[in-house]
Amino acid sequence: MKKYIKDQIKKSYETKQAIYENEALLDMIEDVSKKCVELYRGNNKTILAGNGGSAADAQHIAAELVGRYGFDRPSIPSLALTTDTSNLTAIGNDYGYDKVFSRQLEGMGQEGDIFIGISTSGNSVNIINAFESAKKKGITTVALVGRDGGKMAKMADYAIVVPSDSTPRIQESHILIGHILCDIIEKEIFGDGVGE
Repeated sequence: MKKYIKDQIKKSYETKQAIYENEALLDMIEDVSKKCVELYRGNNKTILAGNGGSAADAQHIAAELVGRYGFDRPSIPSLALTTDTSNLTAIGNDYGYDKVFSRQLEGMGQEGDIFIGISTSGNSVNIINAFESAKKKGITTVALVGRDGGKMAKMADYAIVVPSDSTPRIQESHILIGHILCDIIEKEIFGDGVGE
């Protein structure tokens, strides 16, 4: 069993190594970080959504920004569309599950905000619909995905595609990338920055 445990750990760091060595992917993470900082300086917010484990990641990232990541500082506005069960069930009941995020985005998103859709496959229909709503409102879109990026990567303004076909490895990398974004945003806005 210990060999199996070690093998799982090895697969996780091999995926992260693949990210570490992919200059284009690192550039994309940097570009998204810069865009988030730019939008926050314009008094905008991030909005996040995902399904299942990706919903948990959306909430986790939003909480790091609203609360704190590495040090005490003013709250950074961020919203996960996965937390309001009344909204989710009302919209799901009246419009269908495919509209649970797009309908909320229509009501709470504003031009200049950034929407981060999280999906391991890149093909979550409710996130795709949210991207369409975001485009209509002038909201910047980010696909945080895996595999080949799916439809979301083609639609998004920015696509961060984890180079893996394994859902657990993709999810582990998504939260790493989410933490990096939170760290950079926090330090650039309220700290001494992160340098080059």
